[in-house]
Amino acid sequence: MERILVVEDDLALSTGLCFELDNAGYLTVAAYNCAKARYLLEHEQFSLALLDVNLPDGNGFDLCREIKAQKPELPVIFLTANDLERDVLSGFDMGAEDYVTKPFNMQILLRRVEVVLRRAGVKQPAPQADRWSDGWLTLDFSALTAQRGEEKLVITPNEYKLLKTLTEHSGQILTRQVLLERLWDSGGNFIDDHTLTVTMNRLRAKIEDDTHPYIKTVRGMGYIWTGGKP
Repeated sequence: MERILVVEDDLALSTGLCFELDNAGYLTVAAYNCAKARYLLEHEQFSLALLDVNLPDGNGFDLCREIKAQKPELPVIFLTANDLERDVLSGFDMGAEDYVTKPFNMQILLRRVEVVLRRAGVKQPAPQADRWSDGWLTLDFSALTAQRGEEKLVITPNEYKLLKTLTEHSGQILTRQVLLERLWDSGGNFIDDHTLTVTMNRLRAKIEDDTHPYIKTVRGMGYIWTGGKP
């Protein structure tokens, strides 16, 4: 599975981007500032970096220069509200493969990501299941709908992303750290470990009952989806 680094300080936009990219078959890791992005780039491998320009502790242009100096093979796409001609040209001059201005169409962005990865020689991901069902609980990740028995459930976007991550890794222990990185910032800039617990408990109350358990807590480690694969 190809890994994409999403460097975006807008929490809502970052969550939406990661959700859509994950839904398209990629594995995303979010960073909300340059410091976190630098740490991730040093310690992990990525197939593509999506960079905002205006970041709390610097800017994407400088970050792109560093990436191209250290990892020239790593493709970069700028995703920013800076739409002046000089900014677009600067982005390409720094070696970026594409420059997308906000607001943007998500389907077009996904196609641009696909094209950039193809040009870089990266194998495209296999389509991921958009639906999970065991006959009692039905989750549609494409339509963002959920149903338990005859009851339609109200699930938040973060809860859908949490469910998709769990179901795609059925039977595997997902650590709290991994879930925090997938959903928010593992550095805890916008959310803490306690909030993950609260979110998980709220989600369980929505989808489970006494005869239909789906999520098992592994004390001191994380969680396992026990409901099987779609």
